[in-house]
Amino acid sequence: MQPPNKHYLTLTTGVALLLATAQVNATDHTVNLRISGGNSFQSKNDVQTPNTDAGTRFSLYDAAGEGPAIATRFEMNWNFKTRHNMRVMLAPLTLTESVTFDQPIRFAGESFSANQQLNASYQFNSWRVGYHYTAIQNDRANLQIGATLKLRDAEIRLEQGSTIGVDDDLGLVPLLYIAGKYHLNDKWAVGADLDGLAGGPGRAIDLGLTIDYSITERWRVGTDFRVLEGGADVEQVYNFAQFNSAAISVSTSF
Repeated sequence: MQPPNKHYLTLTTGVALLLATAQVNATDHTVNLRISGGNSFQSKNDVQTPNTDAGTRFSLYDAAGEGPAIATRFEMNWNFKTRHNMRVMLAPLTLTESVTFDQPIRFAGESFSANQQLNASYQFNSWRVGYHYTAIQNDRANLQIGATLKLRDAEIRLEQGSTIGVDDDLGLVPLLYIAGKYHLNDKWAVGADLDGLAGGPGRAIDLGLTIDYSITERWRVGTDFRVLEGGADVEQVYNFAQFNSAAISVSTSF
């Protein structure tokens, strides 16, 4: 087992800070926390770096299979004023596999031999902050609409002996946000949420479905099903991937 990397340490630190923030504000405002953990499976992952004749297009899904990768997610929603909410979300994701390609691969300025094992790593960490407005709020249902600013921390790495090719990307992506929940009764609720935007050379879609069961007035357990899909088609890189995850969640309110 590999030791925790810097991104999981970042997640742990962020959780601690946000929990502290939640307790500071709990006396005056409503804070909702949700932590989930499970497995994520890739169903598509096409790569070419650079996206020119100097790079080879290949499928990490065909070479490495579906996974799984460990999927964790931490989300805090703070209702700081009637119908007005702030949201912070942390979601690291890394898949590492040993693969063999049946053709030579040119990737990120390096050449990799066919029919020889190499290590392939795909990282897509997502750190987000956003605002949303509660458009509908009643005893049964609620609906939020807003916007999210995502910090995309992505890296594709191939290693074969001493040859290492790396394509990394750190950038900000604006997304639209919509989420809703419907209470079937006093115990059960179903929900859905979407962070997404499409257009130009790429797209980003994060769609989730949730089922929650209330243990007490403040504590809930549930299941999360999520599809993460998107990518970019620019001169520097071509990459479109899809990951499907299932997780168990625990949530609480202050």
